[in-house]
This record gives sequence, structure tokens and C-alpha cells, in this order.
Amino acid sequence: MSPFSRATRACVIASFGLVWAVGCKTTPNASAPEPAPPVARSEVRAAPVTQVPASMPPRLETVYFDFERAELRPDARTTLQHDADLLKQSSQWTRLTIEGHCDERGSDEYNMALGERRAGAVLRYLKDLGVPASRLYTVSYGENRPAAQGHNESAWRLNRRAEFDLTPAQQASR
Repeated sequence: MSPFSRATRACVIASFGLVWAVGCKTTPNASAPEPAPPVARSEVRAAPVTQVPASMPPRLETVYFDFERAELRPDARTTLQHDADLLKQSSQWTRLTIEGHCDERGSDEYNMALGERRAGAVLRYLKDLGVPASRLYTVSYGENRPAAQGHNESAWRLNRRAEFDLTPAQQASR
């Protein structure tokens, strides 16, 4: 991935500093948080989409998958609807790489293929929601980039995911 320009880096650092300065409080936790359980579709209320400053990438949420599955869960569909709305507003961020990840179980080949299927499922859903296909790319990391260390279900559930990497327009054309 190409490095950000100095001006872009300075903008991003200043924005994060501003958020921290106004009281963004986090509590360190030795164990990673468990994702919220799926909710019934009738209970889902879409969060309002707020305007994202042009210099900051929109904050796209990670989506999670069930064991050995690449189908989108209802909670993932809700998350991706919000992400698609942000992406359609953010024309400055032109390239979205969807990263497919797996837990450590299974062979390297199986996990690479499963990660690709997960990334592909997210790509198809975002495309169906109106995000231009020309902005979407996929990559599979299989089990190679775990979000949580451990050899149990609480770690594995956090590793079965799709994450996002946005590239600004000026870098995407290079």
C-alpha cells in the first residue's frame, strides 16, 4: 500500500488528537470484547449516517462470520448497509479492499479459500447496495492475521471476519 502524503497524515493525526482531546475514553481490557449477538431483523434500527469530513476515511465496521461459513449473518447485513451509506458519501476514498480472515482451524489452503469467499460475499452485498464495483477489491489473509490470540472459541469468533482498507483517490491512481 502506498504511504499517505504528509498533509493527509497530518490531517488524520490531528483529527485523532482532537477526538482524544475531547474525551474519547477507553478502558484497557486484557480480553477482546465479544461481538454482539445477532438481533432479529424487526429489532434492527439503522443508525443515522453522519457526514464524514473529506480528509478522514469513514469508519467502516468489521463484519463477523460463523464457523466454516461465508454467508452474511443478519447483523453483518445491517453493518454493511451502514458502511455502504458511508462509502457512497465518501467519493474521495475510491478504493476499498475487503480483507477476508479465518480462525486457525483448517489447512492453510482451506482458510485462504474461505477468506476469499468471505471477502467475495461482502463485495457482492456492497455492490448490491449501490457501491460501485470499480471501487471494490478483495484479498484473503486466511488465518495469517488474527485479530485475537488464543486457541478457543472466544478468540476464534473474532478472527472469522472481514475488515476494510480504504485508499484515497490520489493513491488509488498510482
